[in-house]
Amino acid sequence: MLYLSVQTVMAAGTVATYVIDPEKNAFQHNNFGVMYVEEKNYYAAIQEFKMAISLNPKTQATATYFNNLGKVYMIIGYPDLARDCFENALVQYPLNFEYYKNLVNCYEKSGIVASKLQEYKVKKKKSTLDNITLALLYEKSGDIKKAIFILDEFATSEPALLITPPVKRYIQELVNILESSL
Repeated sequence: MLYLSVQTVMAAGTVATYVIDPEKNAFQHNNFGVMYVEEKNYYAAIQEFKMAISLNPKTQATATYFNNLGKVYMIIGYPDLARDCFENALVQYPLNFEYYKNLVNCYEKSGIVASKLQEYKVKKKKSTLDNITLALLYEKSGDIKKAIFILDEFATSEPALLITPPVKRYIQELVNILESSL
């Protein structure tokens, strides 16, 4: 009986603690943002994606949040704001092919494909991943053959990277475009 009394006293004195998990909260804010995009409530989506980024600023997941924010900016017609988001997404996680495509689409909407192409032609490459952007810029400028060549060279030189299979699929899409235009 004494044992049960002691347990009750100890249980009553226990303090419940709640741990705030910023990563989990960031994930939830991103999901809310996606939901708002589906509802076409873009202002709320922007706020949710910004909260997700601020709660979890330096992880691979943050790249997704930046990409989602950039896509919303593109939808509402702010490619300059979107460009910053897509560039940040690539800094956080450079192995997602979609981020490169979104960035180059953003360049196209901003009307700076030609200047960016010149910049990437003379730019000292930090990594072979820069060739993906270069190839996509060639594609947007109308030189699909050059884009295929650069992407194929990349895929051959980096067969083990996670980004290589989507690049190979895209090469096939470009080849199909070329064949259909003949």
